[in-house]
Amino acid sequence: MNKSYFFACMLLLLTIHFSPLPVYAGQDIGLSDGQTVYVPAYSHIYSGNRERPFLLAATLSIRNIDPSHSITITLVNYYETKGTLLKKFLSTPVFLSPLESLRYVIPERDKSGGSGANFIVEWNSDKLVNPPIVESIMIGTQNQQGVSFTSRGRVIIISK
Repeated sequence: MNKSYFFACMLLLLTIHFSPLPVYAGQDIGLSDGQTVYVPAYSHIYSGNRERPFLLAATLSIRNIDPSHSITITLVNYYETKGTLLKKFLSTPVFLSPLESLRYVIPERDKSGGSGANFIVEWNSDKLVNPPIVESIMIGTQNQQGVSFTSRGRVIIISK
């Protein structure tokens, strides 16, 4: 065996063994005490050459993935394609216990959000916690065809 090949293999093995691998490739995971999350949603998508709307039900899922600490959801708002607020889901904050989840549903027949609909979710905690998973799940059926997919939320900074 060639010495340079041997050393290259050893270097590769040592690098793999001693390098911490991220939980999600390309995603920085850290603790937080609160965030604002933008979540893409779709009340319809377009299909075919004529861009026919395919109506979808959208479910917003908020999952407290911290096994030890609670979080408080302070805002859940639903916006349409042009950014106009359509619905405020909370009148008072909602407390989520460790590993608890909640959901909000936009029915399939409600096409007011359009293809660029979205949710804004704000949460906080009195301790540093694992940030919740916030995502939307879209599903619809038409003419014996079914469509389903998810969109993961993204943390945004709101300048005041």
